[in-house]
Amino acid sequence: MVEHKARPAWLDVEQYLSDAVVRPNAALTHAVQSALDAGLPPIEVAPNAGKLLKMLVQMSGARRVLEIGTLAGFSAIWMAQGLPDDGRLLTCEYLPEHAKIARANLDMAGIGHKVEIRIGPALDTLAALAEDPGRGEPFDFVFIDADKENNPKYLEWAIRLGKPGTVIVLDNVIWEGAILETSMDDVNAPGIVDALEMMGKDPRLDATAIQTVGSKGWDGFAIARVV
Repeated sequence: MVEHKARPAWLDVEQYLSDAVVRPNAALTHAVQSALDAGLPPIEVAPNAGKLLKMLVQMSGARRVLEIGTLAGFSAIWMAQGLPDDGRLLTCEYLPEHAKIARANLDMAGIGHKVEIRIGPALDTLAALAEDPGRGEPFDFVFIDADKENNPKYLEWAIRLGKPGTVIVLDNVIWEGAILETSMDDVNAPGIVDALEMMGKDPRLDATAIQTVGSKGWDGFAIARVV
């Protein structure tokens, strides 16, 4: 299993950017603390990445957002803040105890009315959505941040539940460089690599990937558009 380590300079720069530019509000700060208090792993996106998600939702004009992987609701709060008041976000969470914390955080942030949490294995939730005649319009924006083994399957569902123009963001695509040496983490790295290969080869997608450093170590994200 890969250990994610952050260098002190990375942390200092990230804190400066968060304080000077990102400026997360009290509800977001509370969401992070509530996760720590509940013993959840500190694996939520960094504030600058959360703000990027919000801005991508806004710039893409998204009204319907799908999130795969809720945890304590930190990224969901960011994205819901980027939606218009009649916009909607559906997020998939495997563990009921995580969903309970996320619901409290979303409501405290004042955007709970925009967000529906579906509890259970995400692949089951996504399959059920596809079969639901009342699911509404395709999703405009999809954020994938869950178990990495299933990344290719999540990506396939993102395409199927989206439409031409849908934006897909896949988190944690560098994984401390394990994408070049999957033996570093034979549980997570192969799924990350398979999803990246799919993004590059699938004619339904146009994609790029960005590597980052910060509190989450050496990592990055990929972003694609359904064509």
